[in-house]
Amino acid sequence: MKLLRRGNSDDSDASTKPSTPVEDAGSKVSLGKGKPTPKRRDAEARRRGPVAPAPMNSKEARARKKATKGTKEDRKAQSAERRAAATLRRERMAAGDDKYLLPRDKGPVRAYVRDLIDSRRNLVGMFMPAALILIVTMFVSPAVQFIVTFAMLIMMIFMVGEGIYLGKMVNKRVRERFPDSTDGGFKLGWYGFTRASQIKKMRLPKPRVKPGDAV
Repeated sequence: MKLLRRGNSDDSDASTKPSTPVEDAGSKVSLGKGKPTPKRRDAEARRRGPVAPAPMNSKEARARKKATKGTKEDRKAQSAERRAAATLRRERMAAGDDKYLLPRDKGPVRAYVRDLIDSRRNLVGMFMPAALILIVTMFVSPAVQFIVTFAMLIMMIFMVGEGIYLGKMVNKRVRERFPDSTDGGFKLGWYGFTRASQIKKMRLPKPRVKPGDAV
């Protein structure tokens, strides 16, 4: 009887003991996604589809490039849009729109300096016409060349003097109008001088005032 009980207890222990599942590499894979995560470039390549083979010759390359550009009408429309956008940028820049100006021209201080220069008749504005005259006289007699060159030297001396005066005047007026501005010194004076040395019809942005107007 005791042996029978002992056997029964052994059987009962064996029956109640939890069985541990056997896991192998294959079962572990089945518990997850079942496959490794694809790389980003592989996924993008699958989304884009198969890559076209390289062209066999230059003629095929030109034909493929032409096909990717679209039809002739599409190219004309795109070209017209680009020209219209460029025209708009030039017009807004000429009008002084701060959004379309170059970094050197942006801000109320630079706009005020332009108005100061444009409201004056500056001798340095004759620099470009005088340089053109000097180039023309290189093809005439030496006597005329000497006279023109001498006159140009005198004019250059006056231009340098006026440039120094303009730089000091611009800085003084800017300090009075914009006392908190950090824009000043030689950089601001040079900006005014270069503006004054340009022909008025060629200045960008276009002048907002006329010579003699109060600024």
